[in-house]
Amino acid sequence: MPPTAQTAQWDVRRPPRADGKTFLVTGANAGIGYFVAEQLAGTGATVVLGSRNGTKANAAMASIRSRIPDARVRHLRLDLSDLSSIKSAADELDADGLDAIVCNAGVLLDGPQRQETADGHELTFATNHLGHFLLVGHLAPLLAARAGRVVTTGSFVAKSASLDLADLQSTRDYEPKRAYARSKLAQMLFGFELDRRLRAAGGAALSVVNHPGGALDSLTPSRPPVYIRTTGQRLRGLPAGLALQGKEAGAWPAVRAVLDPSVRGGQLWGPRMFGLRGAPRSEAVQGPLADAALAAGAWAASVDLTGIDPFEAVPGPAKHGR
Repeated sequence: MPPTAQTAQWDVRRPPRADGKTFLVTGANAGIGYFVAEQLAGTGATVVLGSRNGTKANAAMASIRSRIPDARVRHLRLDLSDLSSIKSAADELDADGLDAIVCNAGVLLDGPQRQETADGHELTFATNHLGHFLLVGHLAPLLAARAGRVVTTGSFVAKSASLDLADLQSTRDYEPKRAYARSKLAQMLFGFELDRRLRAAGGAALSVVNHPGGALDSLTPSRPPVYIRTTGQRLRGLPAGLALQGKEAGAWPAVRAVLDPSVRGGQLWGPRMFGLRGAPRSEAVQGPLADAALAAGAWAASVDLTGIDPFEAVPGPAKHGR
């Protein structure tokens, strides 16, 4: 569907009901992931909050229930930086099918020093990309059972990033923001490549990519105890509100990608106004995001690093390096 051709009016405040469906949202205890979970919970669906921190997940669920008293929410302990634990987390999901997984969780480190996980992977790349790559692989049977959707949340900054297949984990030129942008580009390329492979195999599941635009804490409404915006933050954020938005609005593209029956696999959804703010719409896939050869190369490297192919969902021994 062309980026300007929207098939139906979409009300971000009143998404369609999804009673009986089950959605998993990673990183749902804070930020954009929290608002994705809150908005999906309002549709009547069961929403599973994937989070490594049980205390923060409980706070997020309490906040959602305070706004949606009959919300069906529960916690799945999930640490995307610990690749060896992801299969156990997937097994604990305890569902007969999954209607969508929103691959949202991510980290942007502050310190200048490159960090590695216990598995020997660069921390940002492992958490933002490899963990989701592995998780989707283990959940592939549940998604296939309900013709579900893999909704990958990337970032606006990925559009101008570059990816070196020979150094995906930034061993030569590590810098936190650059590593973050590269990990998000890898995530988005995975989402597009996954859909190409699903289509080639005639699969009913869909893979859709989205990004939140420019989403700032200072423009985000309070959700105590998860997040409390001060008066000073609100006032300082007013000028930025002309071009950017808060994280509640930043969740809209992912929510539409999950719920809208007109969404097609391989699409990119983002905010309407210059890709930075506003209601969600489909965008043209271009630049590095449209590089199918790069996506295939990143896929092959990710299979090598994790020991699993999400398309075939066949586990193997995890490998380090690259």
